[in-house]
Amino acid sequence: MNIIEKTDEELQDIALPMWDELIKYSNKGQYGKFIRNFSYGLLLGLNEVEVGNQFAKSELARNLSEDYDFIGFIRRGEHVTCLFRVRSTKKEGEWLGRMVIGYEQGEVKIFAASIF
Repeated sequence: MNIIEKTDEELQDIALPMWDELIKYSNKGQYGKFIRNFSYGLLLGLNEVEVGNQFAKSELARNLSEDYDFIGFIRRGEHVTCLFRVRSTKKEGEWLGRMVIGYEQGEVKIFAASIF
């Protein structure tokens, strides 16, 4: 099954717990747990030193509020982009969170994740 064929409710059941884990492990700076649902291709493209620096130095990445708003999905090809309104516990304002999910070898994996 292509992930874009899933209903919004089915996608939320998959995506929201994955997003919750990204926030949790980003805040804790636990790199190994943060990347555990990443696709193989995403893992290959990551610079572990750079991501480790981001965890250590980014006030935003280490202080994400667990209180976020789910905005919606964008379906394209074999992936679904999940959009979130994200806040910080230390910085004023709002950010756009983005997580791209799809199937890899029969399992749902994260193909991209970012906060703008």
